[in-house]
Amino acid sequence: TKPHDKNQNKPPLLQVKNLKKFFPIKGPFGSFGKPAGYVQAVNDVSFEVYEGETFGIVGESGCGKSTTGRTILRLIEPTGGEALLNGKDLFSLKGEDYKKMRQEMQIVFQDPYSSLNPRKRIGQILEEPLNIHKIGDKNDRADIVMDILGKVGMRIDHYYRYPHELSGGQRQRIGLARALIVNPKIIVADEPVSALDVSIQSQVLNLLQDIQDEYNVT
Repeated sequence: TKPHDKNQNKPPLLQVKNLKKFFPIKGPFGSFGKPAGYVQAVNDVSFEVYEGETFGIVGESGCGKSTTGRTILRLIEPTGGEALLNGKDLFSLKGEDYKKMRQEMQIVFQDPYSSLNPRKRIGQILEEPLNIHKIGDKNDRADIVMDILGKVGMRIDHYYRYPHELSGGQRQRIGLARALIVNPKIIVADEPVSALDVSIQSQVLNLLQDIQDEYNVT
């Protein structure tokens, strides 16, 4: 993690306050359609992350690390608590404000294969977020994709390939490229190297470090 010294006079980029996410248990003991109980996946978690910093959440399998990241991004809705990006309440955003938040906060998933659409070529996968957020025209988008492929160490001809034609490390590079292509402020990396071979893990970690230095992404 980078030291807070340069940020000591700045407010945190992301503030998470008393975050909670409970999942209902459905079973024969619930009455009148009510859940039988709840799994407390995340309960009262608070932390702050500063611009340009690397912040790690550490814990055993099943402790709620992935759920924390996905809840902050509202891939799943929170049970309680707050998440503030530059002081803006992420959990109350709607419409265009919500869409803008999704551009500023991206995720790299743990499994690089299941997170990529197997029916689409790499170029289509990377152009999709540009289409959603209306970044550039058709020609611009192709150029942006070619540029980001180079940034993550891929060749131009990978634009025309399908995910199954790539190795695990290459697929994770595409996952990182997809997150970076909309110029986010924060990337949530959900154990991005745990599904990769040990020989490839260091390459992806070094790439993440290089990308952070170049883009000052958090």
